[in-house]
Amino acid sequence: MNYDLTEGKIIHKLLRFAFPIMVGNLLQQLYNVVDTLIVGRYLGENALAAVGSSYTLMVFITSIIIGLCMGSSAFFSIQFGSKDRERLEKGIFIAFLSIGIVALLLNIAVYAGINGIFIFLRVPEEVVALMREYLVWIFAGILAVFLYNFVANLLRAVGNSVIPLLFLGISAFTNIVLDLLFIRGFGWGVGGAAAATVISQYLAGIGIVLYYVGRYPELRVSGKNRCFDLQILKELAGLSSLTCLQQSIMNFGILMVQGLVNSFGPVVMAAFAAAVKIDSFAYAPVQDFGNAFSTYVAQNYGAGKTERIRRGMKDAVLSAFLFCLLISVLVVGFAKPLMGLFLKEESAEAIAIGAGYLQIEAAFYFGIGLLFLFYGYYRAVHKPGISVVLTVISLGTRVVLAYVLSSVEAIGVTGIWMSVPIGWVLADLAGAWYYFRGRKKGT
Repeated sequence: MNYDLTEGKIIHKLLRFAFPIMVGNLLQQLYNVVDTLIVGRYLGENALAAVGSSYTLMVFITSIIIGLCMGSSAFFSIQFGSKDRERLEKGIFIAFLSIGIVALLLNIAVYAGINGIFIFLRVPEEVVALMREYLVWIFAGILAVFLYNFVANLLRAVGNSVIPLLFLGISAFTNIVLDLLFIRGFGWGVGGAAAATVISQYLAGIGIVLYYVGRYPELRVSGKNRCFDLQILKELAGLSSLTCLQQSIMNFGILMVQGLVNSFGPVVMAAFAAAVKIDSFAYAPVQDFGNAFSTYVAQNYGAGKTERIRRGMKDAVLSAFLFCLLISVLVVGFAKPLMGLFLKEESAEAIAIGAGYLQIEAAFYFGIGLLFLFYGYYRAVHKPGISVVLTVISLGTRVVLAYVLSSVEAIGVTGIWMSVPIGWVLADLAGAWYYFRGRKKGT
């Protein structure tokens, strides 16, 4: 079902459109969580450290592809809102080829540079072999990530957030089953966890492409529109490159923090791996709400409905605040039991370290919730450069403070955790200032 977000009750339609996206990402986070839980429970702290560090690396790598797909989605939404089918078809063709080439080159590069990755991330010697085994498998799923995210963002751009959810759900279920089979049944270790993820990724990627080809004739690119258009390429590049840059900067900063975490040894690595999965799962819905809000803004921007966008912003901020408040209370209150799901009782030190991380981060979830709304808004109104600036503020602050504070003996690793909400708050202040400045100018 496609949603036209330019008409009707704002919050009702926005939440109805956002809900499947939220559930979809929760499913995606769920099988990441299951990977971590099974590895931590059955393979031990070192394996959990290897998988956790690899996950941060893969988030950075795939963020380049996902950022390009998200930027293209803004272009698709605008053309859909303005009812310009020819430009929509040309955009689909040009974006698919361009992002596909980037994904292929990226895949080749990471295999070629795998040894340098261990040095950059300061991976402890006792974790290197396990991490290498995991990465050799997991890198094979990069093209699947491209296929799924490109078509999923295309379908969401025209208002269909249900089908991406369906394929993600199938993929998540498959991943969980294969995790148990490969790790517990076959004893394949961390390589089995990675193989389960890759197989599931290709199932979702190929499946959604076949669905799109078979069920969306109106979005198929006709022969006359399979051509190069310099103006459309420039527009796509303007939206996609900056969105990609924003995603890449954000996750590169996280990758640098991961390297700092690794320098504290396997126990802190294992704690961080589990805590980050809980953290990501907790705020995933508000992140997807921001992406859904971006589609809402883009469609109304294409239709020229400025006042509707402003009313939507008020409703979105209130909704995000209420959700984040609830999740903050739950995560802060149950931090230790949540960590205990991933680690055995004898890993008491890692559980305590991870709980400390969660209690600091979770108290400020609205900070990142508001930031996701700003990201979505500026991407949709053809100002992705502002999103990049906000990301630089947020992650720049986080990286600098993480290194500075953690070097103070009395603070130690807690300084890494403290740097995160400070970065969120500073970026939110900058985003709000620019938004209200724009409103005063009538832009």
